[in-house]
Amino acid sequence: MARPPRFDTDQLLDAAVRLAASGGPAAVTMSAVAQAVGAPSGSVYHRFAGRAALLAEVWLRTVERFQEGYFAVLTGEPDPRRAARAASRHVVAWCRENPDEAALLLYGAADFGRADWSDEHARRADSGNNRVFAALAGLAEALGAQDEQARDRIALALVDLPLTVVRRHLRAGTPLPPHAEDLTEHCTAALLG
Repeated sequence: MARPPRFDTDQLLDAAVRLAASGGPAAVTMSAVAQAVGAPSGSVYHRFAGRAALLAEVWLRTVERFQEGYFAVLTGEPDPRRAARAASRHVVAWCRENPDEAALLLYGAADFGRADWSDEHARRADSGNNRVFAALAGLAEALGAQDEQARDRIALALVDLPLTVVRRHLRAGTPLPPHAEDLTEHCTAALLG
């Protein structure tokens, strides 16, 4: 009977997240991940075909975890203004609870080698993004955003503003202030009018 693997995929990806949070995407190498968990390099190569696959998986797992909660908040509240405020607040709360993952998301998919990803990895990325963009478009429509400027205001209120509130703290490695969620929610409400 084969013995169970000592290092599972999530352990390796958790190590990759920590490496990316502290040193950026360039710090995520097959050998660095293996060393971070005390595994032989073969354990990493057994689960990921190469560095491009590792980078894709660490990015996608992080983004998909964030998007799942964000999508649930966007679509879970029937009142569009409350949904918008809750979604804005969720971004900050998620970043507070997941600081390493949030630091990773300050980069973009391109920084994690998107150009070299497999078709399946690219499809997963596009699918998740399209789902969230569709929910944002539905919310914008429910809020009466008829023109490009109004839709840009929705994106500013629900995407750019919450990220701005957390970015400075994440980059400095300092905790988010206790009032960050309230501040974000109030600013989002003001932008929505």
